[in-house]
Amino acid sequence: MTTEIDSSIAARLHTAQHILIVSHVRPDGDAIGSLLGLGLALQAAGKTVQMVLNDGLPASFRHLPGSEQVKKEPKPGFDLFITVDCADFRRTGRLFQSFRQPDINIDHHITNERFGVLNLVEPQAVATCAILTDHLPGWGLQISREVAANLATGIVTDTLGFRTSNTTPAALRQAAFLMETGIDLPELYNRALVRRSYAAAKYWGAGLSSLTTLDGIVYGTLRIADRKNAGYGGNDDADLINVISSIEDHQVGMVFVEQPDSVKISWRALQPEIDVAQVARSFGGGGHQAAAGADIPGKLEEIQPRVLAVTREMLKL
Repeated sequence: MTTEIDSSIAARLHTAQHILIVSHVRPDGDAIGSLLGLGLALQAAGKTVQMVLNDGLPASFRHLPGSEQVKKEPKPGFDLFITVDCADFRRTGRLFQSFRQPDINIDHHITNERFGVLNLVEPQAVATCAILTDHLPGWGLQISREVAANLATGIVTDTLGFRTSNTTPAALRQAAFLMETGIDLPELYNRALVRRSYAAAKYWGAGLSSLTTLDGIVYGTLRIADRKNAGYGGNDDADLINVISSIEDHQVGMVFVEQPDSVKISWRALQPEIDVAQVARSFGGGGHQAAAGADIPGKLEEIQPRVLAVTREMLKL
């Protein structure tokens, strides 16, 4: 069924010739998959497309079709501005804060601020890539094998391999549909969720050695020095939060990642009744009931105890 928002988006995509697509800082598989999946589909339709990430493309996703096209800065002259997988415009990064309002905002976060002119926000979707899998054909865009590889990566990573509590029959049907294009889903799964570089594994070691428990919370801390010592080139947690989320007998998993002038925090609900999105929102972040994050300006030594205290208070731990 074609909705009003679908018709509006299709019309804008049809008339545009030079399109800029961006996603969020410290991009994950869904950010990258939706950026590349939409970008390649538009290029196949004859559009000129820029795909830009403020932080660039992590090495762990360079196997994806079209990844060599991702840039860190856009060129001027675009006539359509699209954001994907961003709950709020600030998440696109400092580079884009002086840009005009996005024409189209496509996202699946329940905390999305509807900051675009057109907003396609479906919180029930397991990933922004799942939204695109459903909507691209209705916009007159083809899902080729290359597009499908990117969309499947977003679905697989945001559901942690179909293990998150929001995994639905629809998500499995979407994966099956994408597999029918000829993609190697097991290989994409392995590259996205299993394979790790030596540096990332060493970085994990530093985080795991810092593990602490407090009133139902289990958390790890990654400092700038840990990244340097491990030789890890990213400024994220190398998905350490997914390891912490597997620890039994706790209610919340967290990781604190020190940045030069801020701290990146990830929350994961380890029990179905826990809503971590409300905690992240109180610190200017966002996400989902079971998975959320925030970037807080300041020093780790000051921020960590404050965030732990608020988390305990808000979740009554």
